[in-house]
Amino acid sequence: MKKFAKNLAILAATAAVLFVVWYFQNIVAYVLAALALSFVGRPVMRILGRLRIKRWLLPRSLCAIITLILLWGVFLGILGFFIPLVAQQFNAFSLMDISHLMSVFDDYFHRLTDFLQKYTDSASAFSPKDAIAEELKNFFDNRHVTLMVSSLAGTLKSIAVAAFAITFITFFFLKEDGMVFNFITLLFPKRYEEQIMRALTSVNQLLVRYFVGIFCDMLCMLTMLSAGLTLAAGFPLTQAMLVGLTAGILNVIPYVGPLVGLSVGMLFALTLSLQAGTAFGIVALKTALVFFTAQVVDMAFLQPYIYSNSIKSHPLEIFLVILIAGSMAGITGMLVAIPTYTILRVFAKEFFNRLRLVQKLTGQI
Repeated sequence: MKKFAKNLAILAATAAVLFVVWYFQNIVAYVLAALALSFVGRPVMRILGRLRIKRWLLPRSLCAIITLILLWGVFLGILGFFIPLVAQQFNAFSLMDISHLMSVFDDYFHRLTDFLQKYTDSASAFSPKDAIAEELKNFFDNRHVTLMVSSLAGTLKSIAVAAFAITFITFFFLKEDGMVFNFITLLFPKRYEEQIMRALTSVNQLLVRYFVGIFCDMLCMLTMLSAGLTLAAGFPLTQAMLVGLTAGILNVIPYVGPLVGLSVGMLFALTLSLQAGTAFGIVALKTALVFFTAQVVDMAFLQPYIYSNSIKSHPLEIFLVILIAGSMAGITGMLVAIPTYTILRVFAKEFFNRLRLVQKLTGQI
């Protein structure tokens, strides 16, 4: 009976922790992002920690600041390279001739109109071409642009707050090695300290492998899409790299990201066909084939290694966890689903290993 009460208390505490994590999901996302950055910055911290100026070693605070400057320098350098390309593409969109754009799809609109007139009664008064053209004009209307700018300003404000919070948290994660481990052990009775430290060590190893794998996956997608869109679809190299970078970053969002990345690629294919005077159908088909080939390689070879082997979990588990997290917390939930699930599995193995379900789910750890 005492054993049952003990297990029940542990389950209740776990449920309470999960509720707090869900309720403060934005803060949890900041902490996880800071942890990921600290994992990336640890090799730099080790190198800086070994530097000597005569007999003087660099203080850890200074090493952490230098590491953060290097990380942000790389990030801002990438942004500095791609932002002019994005601005150029937005300029091309703003100069787009709606009438010319609609004329490209004349044949498709005629077929759609004939189909609607044939199988519906009220289609004679409805023109798909006119309706879409009106929507596009409204989209580029000044009032709509003003709303977009206001929304963008709010988004930039949120990004600035997130960047400051993540940088601040990362600084202390880098400066005070073992800070997270020590804090977590304080939340549990001393008799569990050995189990907690063993679980945290395992979590650290698994998450380092996971985040390194994610970064490699992004680089592979960027390379495959940039090369494929340049060689097969006729994209200029700069535009192909921009699409490849966007799709590579979006690919981090499981299942939804690739579809959004393809949509971005199709939008660029449309502007390319208008500028070059080529048939949009041909460019779109080549673009879709490049994305399809890259996704097949990614899903068949890269993602199984990253998601399954890095955290030692079955692909079906990952799929269900991502779906549940997405329904609970949207895109943010999908992004943090795998790291959170990894942490829960490791701790479940340490504290609930007698349960058959836990043994099945954690057998490969």
